[in-house]
Amino acid sequence: MKAHSNTSLKPFHTFGLDVHAKEIIDAQSPEDFLAIWRDDRYKTLPKLIVGEGSNLLFCEDFKGLVVLNRLKGISVSETDTHWHLHVASGENWHELVRWTVEHNMPGLENLALIPGLVGSAPIQNIGAYGVELNDRCEYVDVLHLDSGDILRLSAKECAFGYRDSVFKQSLKHGHVIVAVGLQLEKAWEPVLGYGALSDLAAKPSVSAQAIFDKVCEIRRAKLPDPYVLGNAGSFFKNPVVAASLGNKIKAKYPAMPAYPAGDHQMKLAAGWLIEKAGLKGHKLGGAAVHEKQALVLINTGDASAQDVVQLAKHVVDTVYQSFGVELEHEVRFMGAEEETSLETVCQR
Repeated sequence: MKAHSNTSLKPFHTFGLDVHAKEIIDAQSPEDFLAIWRDDRYKTLPKLIVGEGSNLLFCEDFKGLVVLNRLKGISVSETDTHWHLHVASGENWHELVRWTVEHNMPGLENLALIPGLVGSAPIQNIGAYGVELNDRCEYVDVLHLDSGDILRLSAKECAFGYRDSVFKQSLKHGHVIVAVGLQLEKAWEPVLGYGALSDLAAKPSVSAQAIFDKVCEIRRAKLPDPYVLGNAGSFFKNPVVAASLGNKIKAKYPAMPAYPAGDHQMKLAAGWLIEKAGLKGHKLGGAAVHEKQALVLINTGDASAQDVVQLAKHVVDTVYQSFGVELEHEVRFMGAEEETSLETVCQR
């Protein structure tokens, strides 16, 4: 356990905004988490667990304790059909994906270059290019901060949904993900249904390394490096709308990407809607809609939290006025003491 003398959060979240916490501490073991939560000095303070801060927007200074997840370790066992990985939640997600590909354990390659730590993956049920975390998750180990017990939840018990899980619902508070169990099939089949990977499907055989390299190439071409331009990746979820509304928009814009989502619903591409609404490159203060990928809001260098919030509201309002579709932010909004939302922040 290590306390930081500097309370600036700028190095600990990828938006790189100049906000502060009351105190910042590293947790290097489950016991560290318990010690922090039971320490009389911190009992009355709001607490926030942060990995790499790749999906966070601090809307203002945080008046509490930020605990940085620094749990490390990877172990592997195998059966005749699967590799089973037990991964500590503080491991970097992309480096894990790279490691599995290099060690000939394919299955995660479509999820390359997604920012953040392993412990964040089940919270968001991360997904990309036709694969979601729930497709590969076997279990999640969760530390109950009151009892000190570590509970193992099966993938089914995690209640995974689109960018959703039980960790955003009933287990949102009082629990810490300490490890994730992944199972990778030895009878591997490449997932190439996503349009950007379709050129690989035409080849007689394709390796996990080739998919990994292609995904990295695509993401680097479209998405800004947060160490150059502060951002939190995809800012908005792809909206799921009534099929009647989706078909109405598609009749006017036949080239609009749209996918069936069951129960007379349709999933639309938020980035396409934002771009078609004329917002690509739109700037407000030091914040802007990225010129190459409209789904990403960026800190051009001197953005304030308020700049990003106001830009996000402008994007939501403009897309609704243009298409009747209400976008929902994927990025977590953090207020002074607890998680909040765009709607709540803008009502103040």
